[in-house]
Amino acid sequence: MTALPHDYYLKFVDNQVLQDTTDFHAKTNYTIHECVEHFSYLHRFPDETLRLLAGNELPLYPDMNLTLNGERIPNADSDLDIVRNESCDVFKEYDLPFATLKALLSPLMVRNDDSHKRGYPSAGALYPVESFVCSLSSAEQDWPCDEKVLHILPQSRRFEIVQNTSDISALKRALLPPGSDIGSPSIAIIYMTYLPKVLFKYRFRGYRMANMEAGALYMLMDLSAKRVGIRNRVWSGYCDTMVSRSLGLSPALFHPLCVQFFGHTK
Repeated sequence: MTALPHDYYLKFVDNQVLQDTTDFHAKTNYTIHECVEHFSYLHRFPDETLRLLAGNELPLYPDMNLTLNGERIPNADSDLDIVRNESCDVFKEYDLPFATLKALLSPLMVRNDDSHKRGYPSAGALYPVESFVCSLSSAEQDWPCDEKVLHILPQSRRFEIVQNTSDISALKRALLPPGSDIGSPSIAIIYMTYLPKVLFKYRFRGYRMANMEAGALYMLMDLSAKRVGIRNRVWSGYCDTMVSRSLGLSPALFHPLCVQFFGHTK
């Protein structure tokens, strides 16, 4: 069998592990969406409290002055390949060429045809994160098909067309609920887990590994965006269930871990 059906993993998953992980993940969901806007909220912290707590470092002994005297870590040269650009605040409508998208994604593929190894680490080489590329622009000229969502297949370096995604109005509302004042990104990459694949070998530990891998993926894409000359922003302000449903995937088994937007500022 050269291409396994995705539900084949269910044969090897402990049902209780799957249920417990699903229940936990549901508690991490972001519920600011039109379907629940009449009774949900994120927090009630005043702006002053958020300014105090956000962007801060965490000294273990703040009153004891235990820092090494005279020792400071130097600033990195902003031109270095390993130094990221700042996240994009507001995207402008822009037609991102499909060739640029392929160049952006190239670090995610297998390194050569004789190996399964890709451009990022994965525990047990299981690669539990599935990446979906979504065209959000109304102006694209050379998107290769009517459907606006493509599933990346890194081993074969191909795109799998996600069916019934020619109309992505529901997906846009799920990714960018009301109040998301970040403009008009051209592309979204959704880093998604299929829980049976995540859990079958490492059980609960696999869920942690999937989250770690999502971080490696979006950092790699952050640096790749700098290389190809576009801007990006990592995003978590979306409703998991609505994103999965908008892609025609079961929200009980497919869970988005993170979204990353790409585009331009001019």
